Amino acid sequence: MAHLRITEIFHSLQGEAATVGLPTAFVRLTGCPLRCHYCDTEYAFSGGELLGLDEIRLKVRERKVRHVTVTGGEPLAQPDCLGLLNVLCDDGYQVSLETSGAMDISNVDDRVSVVLDLKTPSSGELSCNLYSNVAHLKPIDQVKFVISNREDYEWAKFKMDEYLLRGRVSELLFSASHEVLKSEVLAQWILDDELDVRLQVQLHKYLWGDKPGV
Repeated sequence: MAHLRITEIFHSLQGEAATVGLPTAFVRLTGCPLRCHYCDTEYAFSGGELLGLDEIRLKVRERKVRHVTVTGGEPLAQPDCLGLLNVLCDDGYQVSLETSGAMDISNVDDRVSVVLDLKTPSSGELSCNLYSNVAHLKPIDQVKFVISNREDYEWAKFKMDEYLLRGRVSELLFSASHEVLKSEVLAQWILDDELDVRLQVQLHKYLWGDKPGV
């Protein structure tokens, strides 16, 4: 029986991506091979609790929601994450996966909406981007860029064009790095350039602040 190391399973409003604002069960897996400078979930790097798939499914079912987000850390760093995604889809949930872009997504269940976080220069992990993942992106997937400065913004625009991302995925998400770049500054850059992207604000941080489990 597959087991995964889990940091937390909680019920909140989705704070990001295409389903922002919707009640969602979050399954946060423990561990991440990256150390991004703007990471806001360092508490998920270690620790956690080993749970079997059936235990995880039961805890998710208790939340009585339609949407489930599997996140981390980096969830795909645990090989049994693929099995978890499969069973959650089989259970009838609308499932999304938040992943760093550093791990292979080719074997992720086609029913899962992948939110691929391409690492910008300010992350300190630019070399970890696995660009072969672009070929596996689906129309229901999303690509996210965390923007800390103008260099990140220009880099993200270049990658959008280089990989023709607008035609590959449902959403291109530009998110200002929390407490580093003001969202209104990023918004103005997007408007000035008439860029066809979605400005993302982290709803949960505006509602409850920067703390775990929300």
